[in-house]
Amino acid sequence: MTPAALAQAFAFQGKACADLGSPFMAQLCGLFARRAWPDTPLRDTFFAWEGDIGPSAQSLPLRLAGGLHALVLNGDRLGAFYPPHVVSDDQLWVAVCDAMAREDRFLTAWVAGAPQTNEVRRSAVLIAAGHVLANRFGLPIRLSELGASGGLNLMWDRYGLDVAGHRFGPAKADVVLSPDWEGPAPPGADPVVVARRGVDLNPLDPNDPTDALRLRAYLWPDQPDRLQRTEAAISAFDAKVDRADAITWLSDRLSHRAGQCHLIYHTVAWQYFPAAAQARGTAMIETAGAAATADAPLAWFGMEADGQGAGAALTLRIWPDDIKVDLGRADFHGRWVKWEGWT
Repeated sequence: MTPAALAQAFAFQGKACADLGSPFMAQLCGLFARRAWPDTPLRDTFFAWEGDIGPSAQSLPLRLAGGLHALVLNGDRLGAFYPPHVVSDDQLWVAVCDAMAREDRFLTAWVAGAPQTNEVRRSAVLIAAGHVLANRFGLPIRLSELGASGGLNLMWDRYGLDVAGHRFGPAKADVVLSPDWEGPAPPGADPVVVARRGVDLNPLDPNDPTDALRLRAYLWPDQPDRLQRTEAAISAFDAKVDRADAITWLSDRLSHRAGQCHLIYHTVAWQYFPAAAQARGTAMIETAGAAATADAPLAWFGMEADGQGAGAALTLRIWPDDIKVDLGRADFHGRWVKWEGWT
């Protein structure tokens, strides 16, 4: 990997972070894009890295930023230069270079793993989709989440949603989401989740301190509301995420159960599956859908980038009848939702 390619990846990530409301991450990534890195084994590791290092692949900029934030969360002196403190580029760069030299072993081990987050605000569209399904079928819902990471978005029915002048979800929810909402409110029918399970190639256990640190570290340091929301979601977590290939795992969950609606979903995960896995998964779901009945319906919801506009597309496909619905679009971090809705 040439220094120029690495600089380009950090510059691109910095712009993306700025667009998603993180001036600190834009500052940090900009420094890595423009400045000469300290001579450390970690630098050599990055310069020798092969393959696509950008945000749609190996995400090296986020790996390094997450490792530095983990140091801060663990009480490292680098925290004196992180939000809420505001420092100059020179001050921040000197502190970062010092941390990279002191904690080279920790950071080298950290960046060996891919970034993992659970953006809890994405549950806003899951809550809305759950209300759509409850309104359509009036049946309890069984959940299967693909690419679930730590599983915090398996708990969406435990969260509150305040949108369009309406409140959805438990009255005393520890997590309450209130994205900027355009469009009609979701239907009023309350979803009832009777079973939930997720899958990930490298699942994190929010109840494990090491895994919880990883979930927190990939949240951006100048967005404390995300950190508080995630910590509240961790305190309410009691689901199960299996370690497996998502499509192979799903093949064992596609049998229908009378009196239940099976909801398969993924949020900014399917787009990272290999094309062959996507094709195999689609064929499997369609075959299961063909056997669905009004008493055992199947739903497939996705929140994924499609290159057709800002944020991610919200798509719903339901069986029987194989109906495809465009539910709108949402910001990747769930800050806003443009809801088309369906009743």
